[in-house]
Amino acid sequence: MRIGTTTDSATETGEELPRIAEPQKLAPQDARELTGQFLDRLAILEEGTPEYQYARNTLIEMNMSLVRFAARRFRANGQAMEDVVQVGVIGLIKAIDRFEVSREVQFTSFAVPYIIGEIKRFFRDTSWAVHVPRRLQEARTELAKATEELASRLGRAPRVSELATLMNLSEEEVVEAQIAANGYASSSLDAAISGDSDEGDATLAAFIGGDDPALELVENFHTLAPLVAELDERQRLILHLRFVEELTQAEIGDRLGISQMHVSRLISRTVARLRSGMLATG
Repeated sequence: MRIGTTTDSATETGEELPRIAEPQKLAPQDARELTGQFLDRLAILEEGTPEYQYARNTLIEMNMSLVRFAARRFRANGQAMEDVVQVGVIGLIKAIDRFEVSREVQFTSFAVPYIIGEIKRFFRDTSWAVHVPRRLQEARTELAKATEELASRLGRAPRVSELATLMNLSEEEVVEAQIAANGYASSSLDAAISGDSDEGDATLAAFIGGDDPALELVENFHTLAPLVAELDERQRLILHLRFVEELTQAEIGDRLGISQMHVSRLISRTVARLRSGMLATG
């Protein structure tokens, strides 16, 4: 077995682990044999010591091939493979930290489910275009499987009732899962949409309506009307002169025979009352 190690007298007596120059380049068989040796040693080393850190780090590097093997299963999911590998390493580290030598199980069999589970969790939590509850994310996966199975069996798109029976869910839950599935992928509002118009390609945003500010104005008028009706006649007249006829405070004072200062106070008090009423209604 060629592993490119450096040894000293302590290594020969079994007191220290072999120093491996390039753990990631080990042949799979050599990596498996050394993994068992390092795991045995790791189980008795004191956590936090240099020897413990060396054993743990070397185990991670020696078993990177397991991570790459698991990551290849997710090539079609649209994420950069390097990102998937980095997530898989987290699963590998968890497997190393939780492995118990006394169970007499192969480390490979123990680690691969941890690695794949971590990668699946990554896609489940980060690949959705919008936030969707986890139960609906999981329901989407089951819905896709059930839809494919029924479509193959029936030769047509399955009905909601048929999906509900197969998935052992209510029809409402199936519909909720179908709606949630729309959140998995999204399109940019700047995405070009081909059309037959003379203007050529248009963007998706051109076909999506926006908020009409006039609607908010109508709502405000409907809210304000009963509040204005509660004012006395002089308060309504002052508001009309100021905001409809757009007279100055001095002109209103001359019209009503009161001072400009008095007009200013009346307008401020009336407007504050209306604002407070609208906020309370809102």
